[in-house]
Amino acid sequence: MIDVAVATTPFLDITFTGLDAIPKPGEEFYAGGLHRSPGGGAITAVGAARLGLSTALAGPLGADEDGVVLRGALEAEGIRLVAPHPGRTATTVVMPTNGERAMVTYDEGVRTRREDLVALRARAVVCGLGDIDLVPDGAAIYMSCGDAEARGHAGHPPSEFGRAHVLLTNESEARLLTGAATAAGAAEQLAELGADAIVTLGPHGAVAVIGGAPYAVPGTAIGAVVDTTGAGDLFAAAYIWADLHGAAPEDRLRWAVLYAAMSVSVPTAVAGAATASRLIEEGVRHGLAESQYVMEPEE
Repeated sequence: MIDVAVATTPFLDITFTGLDAIPKPGEEFYAGGLHRSPGGGAITAVGAARLGLSTALAGPLGADEDGVVLRGALEAEGIRLVAPHPGRTATTVVMPTNGERAMVTYDEGVRTRREDLVALRARAVVCGLGDIDLVPDGAAIYMSCGDAEARGHAGHPPSEFGRAHVLLTNESEARLLTGAATAAGAAEQLAELGADAIVTLGPHGAVAVIGGAPYAVPGTAIGAVVDTTGAGDLFAAAYIWADLHGAAPEDRLRWAVLYAAMSVSVPTAVAGAATASRLIEEGVRHGLAESQYVMEPEE
């Protein structure tokens, strides 16, 4: 048995840094830096592994050269991988600037294989709405909701959300799904479906309804914002880490907000994904207790 299996799609992220603005049609800008790194579900997997959780990436990488490069990088993190799929690796071009970013993605839409998730026997599974039917019984589901899913279910969040242990959305997704005027109101509506509902607010922290009770945690400033890509994926990794260690709801949110905030001061989410010791050190500085997090999660 392992702690976490990430079933969301892994990507190769190609990040251009040092841009003063995003090019408009007909314009050509020169970047100050170029980075190739694991993206998508691979970010959550890297974060979970660096936090000390036994982790597998259940979303298959392509069998192309990019997939081989990513496999090597992820195996070096101690992440267990499944067999590749025969196609191309999903790829995203990322252009961060002035605290925002633009992205272009190629994705063949290859799904996680149910037999891989069954074999992994994970305590927790990170997945999107489209893969919830693949998760074996007994695994706690931490479900993300992308922009496309939010648009497709605008005003009518699907009842399948209620099968999750935790539903993770950002503010725009949550408000689009529910039609609520506020993030807190959206969290309340989503929690009515049965899952704990967490709505991330970027630099402003997060709001949630956990176990029927509302929570609000402010943002944390760690440094100048360079690249916000993957901050939500790392939020999920840290929340799961704290949850599996038995942290109280507000503390789970505070650790997750802090971990995401720590990641945005450097290019790429993987470069910003801290180890458990680094997170705990920073957490203690912000008033969080370290004692329970130096222990391994229970089997």
